[in-house]
Amino acid sequence: MMKKYSCIIVDDDEIDRLTVLSFAKKFPVLDILGVFESAEEALPFIQKQKVDILFLDIDMPGLNGIEFRKDALEIPVCIFITAHPEHAVESFQIETLDFIVKPLKLDRFTQTMKRIEEFMEIKLKASLFEASIGGDTIYIKEGHEQTKVKLHEILYLEALKDYTLVVTERKRHCVLSSIGNLLKESHFQSFIRIHRSFAVQKQFIQKMNSTEIILNNNISIPVGRSYKDNLNLI
Repeated sequence: MMKKYSCIIVDDDEIDRLTVLSFAKKFPVLDILGVFESAEEALPFIQKQKVDILFLDIDMPGLNGIEFRKDALEIPVCIFITAHPEHAVESFQIETLDFIVKPLKLDRFTQTMKRIEEFMEIKLKASLFEASIGGDTIYIKEGHEQTKVKLHEILYLEALKDYTLVVTERKRHCVLSSIGNLLKESHFQSFIRIHRSFAVQKQFIQKMNSTEIILNNNISIPVGRSYKDNLNLI
C-alpha cells in the first residue's frame, strides 16, 4: 500500500490556491486535508489534525506565512509558495524544506514533490551515526545497513528539524541528531556554522559574501544574519 502524506494549503489568493490544489491532486501520495484562505482559519485546524506537509503563502493579511510557520513547527515539511523572493533567507530560518517563487509551474511543483518524498524516506530510515575509525570516518546507519562516510568528503550539513542531512557530492545521508549536537562532536570540528540550518567545510568554499557561500558544483548556501561573524573563521 502506498504511503500517503497529509497536507494542507494556505493562500489568500484564490487563483494561486486553486493552482496549488490542482497540482497537488496529481500526486496520489498527497492526502489533501484542507484548503484555507487565511492563516487564522488554518490555525485551529492544525491544532486538531496531524499534518505532514504545509503548502504556505507568505504575504497574507493578518497572520502572515512566516508567523504562521512559527506556530506550526510540529508540521515536518513546510513549502513556501510566494511572490516575494526577498523572504527566502528568513523562511529557511524556520525549518523550510523548499521555497517556490510564483507563478507556480507544474514542473517546479514536481521537483518539490521529489524532494518531499526523498525527505520523508530518509526521515523514516534515519538513525544515529554509530562509530568512527581513525578520526576521519563515520558510519551512518540507514535501515539495516551501515554506510561508511569519510568526513573530508562531506560538503555541508543541513538541519531538518530533529535530523541532519550529511551531504557529499555523491549522496545525501540523514542522521537522527540535531545539527547543533553534531557540531559539538570532535569529528565535526572542521565545520563552520553559517546559518541556523547549515554548516560547511572550509575547503569546499569557492566564493562567499555577506548573504551566501558558494561551494563546489555551484551549490549556494545562505548565510544567516546571526552567523555572519563566523565568516571571520573561514
